[in-house]
Amino acid sequence: MEKSDLFSIITIDSELDQIQDLDLLLERTLLEARKIVHADAGSIYVREKGASDNQTEKLVIKYSQNDTQQKKLPPGQKLIYAVFSIPINDKSVSGYCALKGELINVPDAYHIEPGKPYSFSATYDLASGYQTVSILTVPLITAEKRLFGVMQMINKIEGGRPVPFTKDDEILITHFASTTTSALQRAFLTRTMILRMIKMTELRDPLETGTHANRVASYAVELYDRWAAVHGVPEREREGFRDTLRIAAMLHDVGKVAISDTILKKPSRFTEEEFTVMQQHPLYGAMLFEPPESPLDIVSRDIALTHHENWNGTGYPSALKNSPGLRGTDIPLAGRIVAVADVFDALGSKRAYKEAWDEENVLKEMRAMAGVKFDPELVDIFFEVLPNLKQIRNLFLD
Repeated sequence: MEKSDLFSIITIDSELDQIQDLDLLLERTLLEARKIVHADAGSIYVREKGASDNQTEKLVIKYSQNDTQQKKLPPGQKLIYAVFSIPINDKSVSGYCALKGELINVPDAYHIEPGKPYSFSATYDLASGYQTVSILTVPLITAEKRLFGVMQMINKIEGGRPVPFTKDDEILITHFASTTTSALQRAFLTRTMILRMIKMTELRDPLETGTHANRVASYAVELYDRWAAVHGVPEREREGFRDTLRIAAMLHDVGKVAISDTILKKPSRFTEEEFTVMQQHPLYGAMLFEPPESPLDIVSRDIALTHHENWNGTGYPSALKNSPGLRGTDIPLAGRIVAVADVFDALGSKRAYKEAWDEENVLKEMRAMAGVKFDPELVDIFFEVLPNLKQIRNLFLD
């Protein structure tokens, strides 16, 4: 093992500790772990409890990466992977790793040592045409000795071909998992606090759920990533803003806590007077972040205040005044992005006053609102990243 490997881990640790959002941290953690052990592919899973006390705990896939498959895609397009869960038991490599809390190093996935209780499922390989050879799986254990999840490396690459992971790789990935789990735990606690704030809103407005907030925030990051690539935003600036955007976008409708229950919980369309009251919630939301103490406060305020503004100046709350409404690029980028993300999710979701729209009508409406409600460039980007948005919907089902 070279000193440079451990130095890289220490450097990466400090960078990961700056990331506030859990999902973005999981994605970056998987990427950096693969670099350390030269893995072509990998996945990261998070432990989730069953819906009831008698249900088995499970591992839910959060991110999957595959360099070989990624290279087959057009520039800027992200890999689409299946969303699934694995029982925490001894039947699969990941499940066994989670059950025992032990690292597992499999030199050849198709010839696992006799006597091992777990086996390798070739389902993904058959569906994708990818050949899994070596597997290195490590548990993510918190300082309190609780299982956070599992990280799995696939196919160590040397000389252009997959080879088994080494003992040095085991040491490196174990150390990396140990040092990054504290950052993951911190980000998890941040996410929990935000979801509790959203839960407070949900007590007032049953439609403002954590899954809705997670979808909108995840859509927003996908839209921003493509926008930033088109506009040549430097990587460090892009990484910092997407982290802030992911958290701030979850709080886009927090101002609804100040709206009367008789309006929020009305099981039908609003009257004109009721809708005027409802249009005040962006103002209330923005007030929660005044005075701003951090970049997160500023972006949260901008999103809360402007995600209902329209590209043509007819949106609210600015158009409620007897003056021209906020329009075009005068609307902050974060607000323009969340406007697209929020409406896309709302159209495809059931509401008290409507059923969920089918996909064809949703997409037709999104296209029709380009240059009217939405930034037309962001609508073009929306259609470019649509496959990624559909995958996010599957990750955060109601």
